[in-house]
Amino acid sequence: MNLMTQDPTGLVLPEPDGRRMRELASRAAVLSGASTAELADLLLDMPGGLRQGLLDFAAGTSGQGCFVIRGLPVGDLPGTPQWHGSRVLEQHLTTGVLTLVADLLGSLIGYQDEKDGALIHEVHPVAGEEQRIENSGSVAFDFHTENVHHPLRPDFLGLLCLRQDHEGVAATRVASVRDAAALLTGAQREILSEPRFRSAYPTSFARNIAARRPESGPHPVLFGAEPNLFMRFNSHTTSGPDRESDEALRALAAALEETCREIVLRPGEMVVVDNHVAAHGRSAFTPRYDGMDRWLRRCYSLRAVPRWAEQMMPQRRVLPELKQISGVL
Repeated sequence: MNLMTQDPTGLVLPEPDGRRMRELASRAAVLSGASTAELADLLLDMPGGLRQGLLDFAAGTSGQGCFVIRGLPVGDLPGTPQWHGSRVLEQHLTTGVLTLVADLLGSLIGYQDEKDGALIHEVHPVAGEEQRIENSGSVAFDFHTENVHHPLRPDFLGLLCLRQDHEGVAATRVASVRDAAALLTGAQREILSEPRFRSAYPTSFARNIAARRPESGPHPVLFGAEPNLFMRFNSHTTSGPDRESDEALRALAAALEETCREIVLRPGEMVVVDNHVAAHGRSAFTPRYDGMDRWLRRCYSLRAVPRWAEQMMPQRRVLPELKQISGVL
């Protein structure tokens, strides 16, 4: 079974809806720090087709685990940043787009441990970091669910394309566990469902850690049951305690590869991924560092933040440092 040629579920915004989103996103972008409740009027005014499509996707019944939106406004852009931590688009139109999408799915959130709690992440190549397996790299990035090590992983993530790579070949690769599981044996699925695996912190959470990166506590890679099967997996950081565990992980990676969908995003196109259903990755591309390189923006959405975690937040929407909540969940 090979699903790579099949387009994922999605919609194309008609021009009037695109103009409506531009207006709403422009208003949301300047409401820095506003809560989901404070954005309620803007969320209710989103174009009906887009709003309903996202609400249906948020219900969690998608077998594909991804939803593509085309025709979103991007607005005027500066050159693609060439360094970490750029905040050149803090109140940009696209900040509003991502905020509204994330808040319709759940609530826009960030992590204090990652990028100093930034709510919107810039995804672009950085010179000298081509081989890094994170936002700043340009090598192929294999399948992973986002923040696999964390007890409060995002429910959804969104990737909005602002600018393609020069050759227009870089693809966002998405693979659903609900497709891939059919290619696993019963024994492999049983092994992957046991809490025997550990996942190291991703490099985006460990830039300032000189020693070996910490690991999560033991967890299953597969959980739930058909048709509601879920996944917690990073091909780069998840490992097992023995040979049969590692063989099962390799089988899962191969099954995800066999069933993946490749989405070449163009400016104004966004893919939303169910982070418990689908793993995602990126194909390789060649940056030029000329101010016109590939540039995406990423957001996370969480359906519900525990009250205790909310009260520990260093600032609104930013989850506390992992060391403060380690072992709680």
